Amino acid sequence: MQAPSSRGPLAGLHVIEMAGLGPCPLTGMLLADHGADVLVIDRPGTPAITTGTGLDRGKRRVTLDLKHADGLAEARRLIDGADAVIEGFRPGVMERLGLGPDTFVASHPRLVYGRVTGWGQTGPLAQAAGHDINYVALTGVLSVASRPGVVPSIPATLIGDMGGGAMLLAFGLMAALWDAQRTGRGRVVDAAMVDGVGLMSSLLHSLRAAGQWADDPARNFFLHGSPFYDCFECADGRHVSLGALEPQFYAALLQRLGLTDVDPAAQHDTRQWPALRERVAARIREKTRDEWTALLEGSDVCFAPVLTLAEAPQHPHAQARGSFVQDDDGHWQPAAAPRFSR
Repeated sequence: MQAPSSRGPLAGLHVIEMAGLGPCPLTGMLLADHGADVLVIDRPGTPAITTGTGLDRGKRRVTLDLKHADGLAEARRLIDGADAVIEGFRPGVMERLGLGPDTFVASHPRLVYGRVTGWGQTGPLAQAAGHDINYVALTGVLSVASRPGVVPSIPATLIGDMGGGAMLLAFGLMAALWDAQRTGRGRVVDAAMVDGVGLMSSLLHSLRAAGQWADDPARNFFLHGSPFYDCFECADGRHVSLGALEPQFYAALLQRLGLTDVDPAAQHDTRQWPALRERVAARIREKTRDEWTALLEGSDVCFAPVLTLAEAPQHPHAQARGSFVQDDDGHWQPAAAPRFSR
């Protein structure tokens, strides 16, 4: 497995990660990808799903039995020597283990303590079980991921666990570490997925407040009713995506599809959407996905083929950027991001 450079921008940062699933391991990998020394504390019997995966990239691991005094003492010693600790258990679990943030207030006042959960450390749902789909549902975001007559659907784990959870935990950690560098005082970072997903929906709330977001799919191009912003099925049963929002891109799309009788200036006349959408769908069904890719990719129609997870690493753009790397077993995994100038 490819290890990150020890000269990355986070070189010298020492992080303890408590072994778990989902957002916490991704946050640890983000830090390790950019040079941080991330040590994962496993417990005896740690599920195999948490180890030996792409989320282990660049990390070290140690197994400690936290139910025994020696293992607990070693965990405390390791955390006392770190800049930050990250964990993703239900509220109270680390406290019951004797490793909660209050344990380190006296011995390590600069410690940044990152906690990622679905519902947060406080509130009436804090102790309730849940998963990505539940957290996204409660924020209102799941409601906009639907089509008329079809139940809402979202991609697995990306929005709640990884977006609202891992990414906001990583941001919170860096903000708290910056403050600790200046003040000498650490903080507890409460990264709740419901809060993070809610924050990620700020643009939607802003559009609603400005009267530019319609809850009716028939009047909202984001909600799969328009002829210019959606995915369409091709002749081979695969799909392509169109995102021609701006007038010049919409005009280019109509020209490329041969719909020259359609007035580009009427793009947002929602009364015309149903009939025009049928024409666009019928046109797309005339060719295979790869034929449309050859005709439209790289143009100003705002186009991309809908690739599978297996296909994505082989795309020329991904290959040119090195967007994916292979592990020792030849499996593809996403490369570190973002990129830096040095």
